[in-house]
Order: sequence, then C-alpha cells, then structure tokens
Amino acid sequence: MKRDNIFLVYSTEQKSSSPLLFVVTPVHLSPLSGLLIAMVVSLLFLLLLRFTAPVMVWVLIIGVLGAGAYGIWHCYWEYDNYKNSSSSITNVGFTTNFSVYLQVQETWLAFLIIISVAEAIILLTLIFLRTRILIAIALIQESSKAISHMMSALLYPLITFVLLLVCVAYWGATALYLATSGGPIYRVVALNATNDECKSINGSVTFTTENFTSSDYPGCPSASCIFIRYNNEGLLQRNIFNLQIYNAVAFLWCVNFVIALGQCTLAGAFASYYWAFTKPDDIPMFPVCGGFIRSLRYHVGSLAFGALILTLVQIVRILLEYIDHKTRSAQNPVARFIMCCMKCCFWCLEKFIKFLNRNAYIMIAIYGKNFCVSAKNAFMLLMRNVIRVVVLDKVTDLLLFFGKLLVVGGVGVLSFFFFSGRILLPGSTFRSETLNYYWMPIITVVFGSYLIAHGFFSVYNMCVDTLFLCFLEDLERNDGSLQKPYFMSKNLMKILNKSNKAPKKGKGKD
Repeated sequence: MKRDNIFLVYSTEQKSSSPLLFVVTPVHLSPLSGLLIAMVVSLLFLLLLRFTAPVMVWVLIIGVLGAGAYGIWHCYWEYDNYKNSSSSITNVGFTTNFSVYLQVQETWLAFLIIISVAEAIILLTLIFLRTRILIAIALIQESSKAISHMMSALLYPLITFVLLLVCVAYWGATALYLATSGGPIYRVVALNATNDECKSINGSVTFTTENFTSSDYPGCPSASCIFIRYNNEGLLQRNIFNLQIYNAVAFLWCVNFVIALGQCTLAGAFASYYWAFTKPDDIPMFPVCGGFIRSLRYHVGSLAFGALILTLVQIVRILLEYIDHKTRSAQNPVARFIMCCMKCCFWCLEKFIKFLNRNAYIMIAIYGKNFCVSAKNAFMLLMRNVIRVVVLDKVTDLLLFFGKLLVVGGVGVLSFFFFSGRILLPGSTFRSETLNYYWMPIITVVFGSYLIAHGFFSVYNMCVDTLFLCFLEDLERNDGSLQKPYFMSKNLMKILNKSNKAPKKGKGKD
C-alpha cells in the first residue's frame, strides 16, 4: 500500500483491500503543525511586547486618528458634492431605504459633525492622558519581562484545564448516579403482535429479568420483559430533583473555585517578581509552584468565599433565563421589558463581581488577608486611580485583541493556503485533491489557535493586572527613601520623575 494513499481522516482513496491502517502522513501532521505555529507565534508576540509595545500602541492610535481624519475629509467631500442638490431631509421624510439618506446634504453634514467631535475628543484625551498612556505601555513592557523570567506561568492554563475536566467528570458521574439511583423496573410487553392473546398483554405486569420466562406466555411468542424506568418511590428517589440542583450548584462553585485558584496562583508568582528589589536575582525559585502551594495552604477559604458569591449571582441569572423561557409566550410587553432589565442588571452584576474578585485575589496573594478586606482594599485602591485603570485596561485590550487577530488570522490564512494546495511543502506527498472537505482541518486549526492564543494571553492579562496593583501600592507605600525605596522599574520612575535615594558613601562603615 502506498504511503500517499492512506488518509484516515480526510481522504477517501483506498486502493488496497487490506485492512485500513493508521499511518501518520502530512495530512495528519499539518493541523498539529498549525497549532504548534500558533503556540510559537503567541509566545513570540508576548515576549517581543517589551520592545514593540510602544510602536504598536502609537501606530494603532495614529491609525485611529488617520481613519477619523479620512472620515472627516470624505464627509466634507460628499457634503460639497450635494451642495446644489434640491433634496433635503424634509423632502425625503421617513423611509426604510437608507441609501436615499446618503443622497441628502444634511446627512453628510451630520456625519461630519459627529466624526469631528469624536476626533476632537480623542485628540484631547491623548493630550491630557499621554503620561498615563506611557505608564500603561511601561507596565505592558514590564509584564513581558516578567513572563520571560517565569515561562512556566504560560503552562498553568493546562493545569486549570485539567482541573476543570475533573469538575465536569465528577458532576457528570454524580448526575448519572443520581438519575439511576432507583431500582430498574421491567414490564412484560408484546411487540409487533396482532393475535388476541398478545393484545391482552398491556404492560401492567412487572417482572425482573431473572424471573421472566417466555413459557409463561405460550400463546404470545413475542412477549418480552423490557426496561421501562427507574423506581421513583422512596425518600431518596422523591428528592432526586433537589439533589440534581445541589449537584449543579456544587459544579458551578467548583468551576469558579478552580478559576480563582489559577488567578491567585499567577498573581502570587507575578507579585513575587515585582517586589523583588534586584531583578532577576531576588526572584524566588519556582515562583508559580510557590504561588500554587501558598494558595492551597493559606487562601482556600477566601477563594471559596469569592467563588460562592459569583456562583450565587450566576444561579440567579440561570433562574431568570429559565423563567423567561417558560413564560415567554404568556408575557406582555411590560413583563418582557422588566425581565430584560433584570437580566441586564444581573449580567452587569456578574461582570462587576468577576472584576472585584480578580483584584481581590491579587491583594490576597500580595498581603495574605481575607477576602472581604482584600476586596475592599483593592476596590478603594482602584477608585483612587480610576483614570489609570481605564487607560491601562483599554490599551491592554487593544494590544491583546491585535495579538489574537494576528495569531488566529495569520495561522488561519496559512492553513487555508496549505490545505487548498496553494502552498506545497518541499518533499511532501500531500495533495489538496485528496481532501474531500478541506474546510474541516482549516476550522480545526483556527479554533485550536484561538484557544491557544486565549490561554497565553489570559496569563499575560493577569500579569498586567497584578503588576498594576503592585505599582499602585508601591506609589502609596513608598517614597524613594532609603527606608522605603521604590520597587518599580527605572522606566516607570523616569516617566513619573521619581527616583530612589542612593546611600551616602563613607557612612555606615566601622
């Protein structure tokens, strides 16, 4: 059998009558190669941010300003073209054909005013917040340095994934055991029978598979004992539904706890990097393992309490969705409006709780205090620096969105050209004609690339948030003196015009 004729997944060519063998061929390796490329590109993107972050941020900002300037020019050009037109908004009136409005001068004047105001707001924001943008860029660069000193942090999402699989498996097994906790009930039925004796068998007689014999029904050879359901009588069986709800709540709680454990572990590792006065000499060995052990030894209660609060909010959202689904056909417009408002409010509350928990876990990893104290301190610290929080959050989101777009889009385009036959690897026997559906491996590679990029960038995002809170604490706790020196990088001290006082020579010596 030829090597290029065996394609277990994507190929239908089979020129031999021998049993189908699993042979690793280029068509099998190419999706794995695509995922490996996504992993390498994600890693390189994060490590190179320490050099490319300023350029990327300012290029994106200039691109937004350039797009706004082009929009202003285009709107003015369209406005000038329709200056002599006799049509106006009052003549057009209301119509569903929106292309008609684009032929009216007032429409382009409105667009011109809106884009000009937005452009002016962006320019003023850049002028007044330029220092905070520089701080955000410096923190992003510092985060890239921290990642380079503890590369094992990028592998922690695998641990989170395994723990989540354990939670799902435990929930599924428990739900299955509860559903089958009663004894099986079997009934005697006659399947596909038309004679009179078989019609008398109506399925009301209960048997077990051990004591049933077909000789008990000699006139109906098709009589058989089949499974009907599990017994629902008894105290346990009557409370199966309540136990299933309890199991579902426990599942949500465990999932939120696993996510909280990962956030606290990474926060402890990155906080140990920031509070190392001499980097990298003072960074402890195995910081990720140390953060994981400290979280399990000292902070399990705080993490469980924060996960419980989030779980309660999620339960309320699930109940609202269930009520809305059951009563949708009987709701009037007022009830639908109230239900929509409640769902929106609890969605916002869940987002806020996630934001508060994330920063509370960072403070727990830094100081080791309980959840309530840490959540209060983190919230007050962020509110005292709310403008810096907004700027850093938006700059980070912009960079990470661009990074995901680069990784997923680049790998997707590369896989499309490969699987469609536009790129041929040297020495490869793979041909695109042997693929029946080449979109399937492309979709697989794109989806896997997104998961890989999301895993890498979630670690990086946690690093940025941790270093940012440490930076704010550093500013409030220290003043640059010999007793309270700054722990921030020299780049951050230069942006803020701060410095550490050097010890005087000749003093302190015997």
